[in-house]
Amino acid sequence: MTDQTQPTFNLLDEPWIPVRFPDGEVRDVSLTQALVEANRISSLAETSPPNLIALYRVLLALLHRALTTQHGPWKDADRARWYREGVPEAPIRAYLDQWRERFWLFHQEAPFMQVKALTEAPETREKLKPWTQVCLAGGSGNTPVVFDHAMDETPSSISAALACRHLLGFLQFTPGGLVKTIRDSDKAGPLSNTAAVMSLGDHLDESLLLNLHPYSVRVADDLPAWEQLQPGIAALRAAPRLATGPNDRYTRISRAVLLVPESNPRFVRHVRFAAGLALEEDVKSPDPMACYRIAKDGKAVRMSFYEGRAVWRELPALVPDPSGKFNQPAAVLAWATNLRNRTGQFDAPVPVLVAGLASDQAKLLRWRVERVDLPLPLLADPDAAAEVRARIREGEDLYFRLRTLCAEMIASAMPDPDHKDTRARARTVLDNGPTASAFFSSVERALPELMQRIAAGDVDAAYGHWASALKRATQDAWDATRGAVGDSPAALRAQARAIPKIQRLLRSLDQPETETTREEVNS
Repeated sequence: MTDQTQPTFNLLDEPWIPVRFPDGEVRDVSLTQALVEANRISSLAETSPPNLIALYRVLLALLHRALTTQHGPWKDADRARWYREGVPEAPIRAYLDQWRERFWLFHQEAPFMQVKALTEAPETREKLKPWTQVCLAGGSGNTPVVFDHAMDETPSSISAALACRHLLGFLQFTPGGLVKTIRDSDKAGPLSNTAAVMSLGDHLDESLLLNLHPYSVRVADDLPAWEQLQPGIAALRAAPRLATGPNDRYTRISRAVLLVPESNPRFVRHVRFAAGLALEEDVKSPDPMACYRIAKDGKAVRMSFYEGRAVWRELPALVPDPSGKFNQPAAVLAWATNLRNRTGQFDAPVPVLVAGLASDQAKLLRWRVERVDLPLPLLADPDAAAEVRARIREGEDLYFRLRTLCAEMIASAMPDPDHKDTRARARTVLDNGPTASAFFSSVERALPELMQRIAAGDVDAAYGHWASALKRATQDAWDATRGAVGDSPAALRAQARAIPKIQRLLRSLDQPETETTREEVNS
């Protein structure tokens, strides 16, 4: 490490953000390049889903503050004009020049998105941790992960660029729990256990404008981390506080971290670490990139990632629901829909990026990034959204009826089939077998046409198409389950007993939908 007296690694000049250009080239650019050349960049090319979303959020907070500070109040009409004509460069450069001193990664007084006070606090002054402490994919302390054999006592070094990206992803997605430095425990980051969503454009500037949060008269209070005072130890000990708005939320220093540069300040091996500026969640002001499902008890549950469950099965949480009974889609999707309507993009599908990390309390389980292309009417028309929600739910309900029959068949092939332990083992065998994957992969192939027909207003054709797809998926899943059970005499007898029930299930799909069944599905 080095005792720096001069700031180094200014993020406005150094290449540290991986981006993809239209010709497919991927290279790192500076923060300034990412914003002023956004119309020549296709997208961010960060491979870590948490870091990817965190980078987009930093760029959104920067763009919002630049336009608001330099342009004053603006409306969706201005956003549409910027979308057509390009984001004005002058406000961005003026804003970045104004706050240039706050974008040094290593600075004696105000390092970017870090807490300088950790060098003086007794709890952290002499205590260094490996950089993996702020890497969600890395192992440190008593949280080793498979394939990561890093040792806390002899950590490797990483580039300052990568360390900064890990820091941003960590601050947004860190789960809550024990910290034991400054405070015993701390709140989770703004996107903990969340599958964050945002709309994508053809270029980076379009993606930023589609998801840009609107101007608010309270904008003066909603400051990103680099415009706020450097947190002191007293601030770290303070009670959790609500976000003042998206800029604060997108850049909240949810953990106090200080990157320690090596003798070559382009590399990092250690960090100082403590509890951060805890975020108090407000149910009346949810995260703009989070979708919610309304549970049976009325509570809103954030959309996350689940093992073996594709994102398209969460479509009901993405589409509008004016009643508020079933779901609460992310606000960014409404902002993107408004802009596409204003710019006349009625026919083009809306690419939606879903990325993030799932966790169980402090245990990180999985991360994923997926893309779903949605016809605009599904995001703009509540009736079309209701139809999609009904069809997805119909498929889910059918699978659980099929699952019950298959589990009964598997149990019938076992000794003592009526015992509760046998039935439990049968359900376990079923869940670990091919039934679900065969059913839902078959259904998924029919999804694009279903959405197109609903978007075109041809509801009857959409229903017929979906019924055929569900019938085919049921047969595929039944065939896969039979194959997995085998052809022992007991298995063949169990299959023979189950076939009439499966046939009745398939015939039920041939029945035309009535107003009553439609109401049942929508209820």
